[in-house]
Amino acid sequence: MSAVEVRRLVKRFGAFPALDSVDFTIEPGTVTALLGPNGAGKTTVMDILAGLARPTSGTVRVLGADPRHGRREWRSRIGVVAQSNGIDLQLTVAEALRLFARHYPRPLPVAEVLDLIDLTDDAHTRIGALSGGQRRRADLAVGVIGRPELLFLDEPTTGLDPEARRGLWQVVTRLVDQGTTVLLTTHYLDEAQHLAGRLIVLVGGRIVADAAPEQLRTRDLAPTIRLPLPPGVSLDGLPVSLAAHRDPESGELRVTSADLTTDLEALLGWSRHNRIDLTGLQVGSPSLEDAYLALVAEPTGSPS
Repeated sequence: MSAVEVRRLVKRFGAFPALDSVDFTIEPGTVTALLGPNGAGKTTVMDILAGLARPTSGTVRVLGADPRHGRREWRSRIGVVAQSNGIDLQLTVAEALRLFARHYPRPLPVAEVLDLIDLTDDAHTRIGALSGGQRRRADLAVGVIGRPELLFLDEPTTGLDPEARRGLWQVVTRLVDQGTTVLLTTHYLDEAQHLAGRLIVLVGGRIVADAAPEQLRTRDLAPTIRLPLPPGVSLDGLPVSLAAHRDPESGELRVTSADLTTDLEALLGWSRHNRIDLTGLQVGSPSLEDAYLALVAEPTGSPS
């Protein structure tokens, strides 16, 4: 049995179609990432699957049940880590876990969760005194205390520093190794690529891509030329087809090339004439970021 089945899911807010005929299936023991710009419908999907919102139409099955009619036993089989879980900041980590554990028939031992989430040393620290990364770990601890078969993670590492983000990634990987199915939303493409074996991209409430990260990265895109340039370097003499692709923030020249040989010849001739160092020049397949940006920039009339 699939962990999640979604068929022709529609959600409207008034006349606004937040979700428009969304279809996908998630198999047990996998990690799937929902990607898309703000307003694409990612959190709406998560809320419907977790039974926190009702669809306008369509069929949804989560662990074999309709979330709209999920009984207590069904709810005990899922875990939800929202963008803010609203844990009482005056509680210690251990107190919060014991409190939430009471809502589940077979909760994990508090000590086991503290060890899993790497918060054993902070068990008696109040939630409000934790760092941002530690507090997010506490949110995750509350989400898994009930031994969930399916875990929903909504922007789990937003606002965390790189070290804290990677710490959360390790925790999620451990959970998956133990058999938990994970559905997450994220704006971090490196996070999606690291954690998920499958990426579903939503734009305007519709799925525009559903593929493994490597498949998405090589999706119908031409090779990319990248060249870091020092600040203030003039692009005079470089063909407009290349010069127009200089990133205004990083200064990097990033060109998706339809004719790699011609573009490289033009770039090499320009650099030789202007004595520009080509150290750092890269030529290769598009990055996941390139593929994602191309997808979200496309019209949504013909999803793929």
